[in-house]
Amino acid sequence: MKIGIALSGGGIRGIAHAGVLKALEDNGVNIDIIGGTSAGSLIASLYAMGYSPYYIYILFKRYAKELVYISSGPIVSGIGNFMMNKKNTIQGLKTGKSLETIYNKIAYKKGIRKISQIKMPIVIPTVDIANSKEYIFTNFIPQNAKDKSQYITNITVGKAVRASSSFPAVFTPCEFDNHAFMDGGALDNVPVNEVKKQGADKVIAVKFDADPIDEQSNIMDIVMKTIDIMGNKISEENLEMSDLVLSVYTDKVGLLDVAKLDSCYQYGYNCVINNLEKIKKILEE
Repeated sequence: MKIGIALSGGGIRGIAHAGVLKALEDNGVNIDIIGGTSAGSLIASLYAMGYSPYYIYILFKRYAKELVYISSGPIVSGIGNFMMNKKNTIQGLKTGKSLETIYNKIAYKKGIRKISQIKMPIVIPTVDIANSKEYIFTNFIPQNAKDKSQYITNITVGKAVRASSSFPAVFTPCEFDNHAFMDGGALDNVPVNEVKKQGADKVIAVKFDADPIDEQSNIMDIVMKTIDIMGNKISEENLEMSDLVLSVYTDKVGLLDVAKLDSCYQYGYNCVINNLEKIKKILEE
């Protein structure tokens, strides 16, 4: 039996996925196929390349600020530039180039340049802004795929995760060939269906709970609430296709809140431990 896992987007909270994978490994649950969108693609790609969950956590701690940190000043001026931009190109607060560079460097250490060289089946969704179409970065094109042009294999790992993680207005769309790619969560926030197409018999979906909004909530709390509502609504059909949905509660962690990496990793680990009996029962059926 092949076990697949589909990891959702969610900003810096994505490190919780490494905690999930670590807890599954610690309890004898081996993953054969993996998929991830946006932040989920950051974890999925590293895991598929053979990096351990704990080492993924260490890598995030090492590079997180370089990848996502934007101070409040640049956010304000950046949004102004984004809104006032008169050029034909679409701008964001960050290009995402640093993310691409770092991930390519990490992939090269494993002798991997293109996603097609990864051994574990992996799927990473993204969306082309021009035609509003979903594309999948993968190392194996499904035999039963109706539209094989939807699948892209000749792309570097860094470019793939950058494309899937290009959250609108925060990151500039990622250009590749004739495409301008944005965050895959716009159409496929938890890629259960694509993981199934890779031959998974059982699929675990991992998403994030939406935090409550109250009088103490700030603008980033509202942003995260909006992302969760949109992502979960978009993924309803995919979630129904999964055999088990793990909802990780992360206690109001902001989109780029790197100070809470440790907490998020532990939240993911604890989520599996709290649902371990249910997980094993479903996998044994």
